[in-house]
Amino acid sequence: MVECDDADPVVLDLGTGLRLWGLDWPVDRVFSATALVSHLHWDHIQGLPFFEPVNRPGAALNVFGPTQVDRSLAEAINGFMSPPYFPVTIAAFAGTFTFTEAPDRFTVDGYDVRTIPVPHPGPTVGYRIERDGVSIAYLPDHQQPGCGSTFVSDEVRSLCEGVDLLIHDAQYNDAEFARKSDWGHCTYDYAMEVARQSGVRRVALFHHDPSHDDDQLDEIAQMMAKVGAAAGLEEVIVASERLQISLAPSRTR
Repeated sequence: MVECDDADPVVLDLGTGLRLWGLDWPVDRVFSATALVSHLHWDHIQGLPFFEPVNRPGAALNVFGPTQVDRSLAEAINGFMSPPYFPVTIAAFAGTFTFTEAPDRFTVDGYDVRTIPVPHPGPTVGYRIERDGVSIAYLPDHQQPGCGSTFVSDEVRSLCEGVDLLIHDAQYNDAEFARKSDWGHCTYDYAMEVARQSGVRRVALFHHDPSHDDDQLDEIAQMMAKVGAAAGLEEVIVASERLQISLAPSRTR
């Protein structure tokens, strides 16, 4: 989630973390936010049915997402929020929803947003969000071209170029990726390669493999901190639940 003092928050996908955020939302504050959805796989949308703040009168959630192949974005999301998959429909919520196929560039509530298609099974996009001199790139699911590959597409480099924070898929080590090379994800080494080639300030590695425990993530953090230092990055973060990062405009811009 991206927050500024003078704007509604921007939510990055609608996964299970959405429920925890909802528990923190003040009861006496009317909910209003924009969601930038990268794709419609379960792990990126399954928090929506359990997000209580949008089930209050006056609440509003403005959802952007990738254009679908055979239906609209609204039809796709309404499809999973209906019986037999879930007993409560979108229409039953007390708040209101809008669904918009994300264009290449748009502005919402003062945030300038860019999108590009990202290789992953099914329609998937990555986002670049800019406001008040601060920039963030979000590529949660990014198919690495192959084992040991260092190729990063021009589109991805352009989206991520010089951002203050790159939030990037980092699911596998090399051995895991070799077994699952067509699953739509990448290694943490490849995520660092994207960061290096794009000249980002800092990177937050996430979309951790469920089999990686805290000790493994600590090891990854130590290894990638060395890789990041050698590449000239200011900081490498292995993201964790409820992590907060404060960003200010780069001194070089």
